[in-house]
Amino acid sequence: MADTVEEPQVKETEIIRVRYWAAAKAAAGTPEDLVEVSGPVPLGEVMREVVARHPGTRLPEVIASCSVLLGDQPVGREDPESVLVRPGTSVEFLPPFAGG
Repeated sequence: MADTVEEPQVKETEIIRVRYWAAAKAAAGTPEDLVEVSGPVPLGEVMREVVARHPGTRLPEVIASCSVLLGDQPVGREDPESVLVRPGTSVEFLPPFAGG
């Protein structure tokens, strides 16, 4: 009988997809980032992570003026530290648009 080698249990990392639109996309230099998490995290943490990924850009100022959607739900004026983002959710940064 051959010895059986068990594969180690590896906890899969989950993803939050961060999408940038218009000026946010230009500031980040990419249409999206994938943030790996192991559970729900505050929106503020997601924001700090994406800003850290794009040092020396205007991204911090741009996303500060953006409307934010979690999935298809607007965050509004809620404190980013009190809004939990679950793995599998998309975060969308939509800068104010001119015209109409």
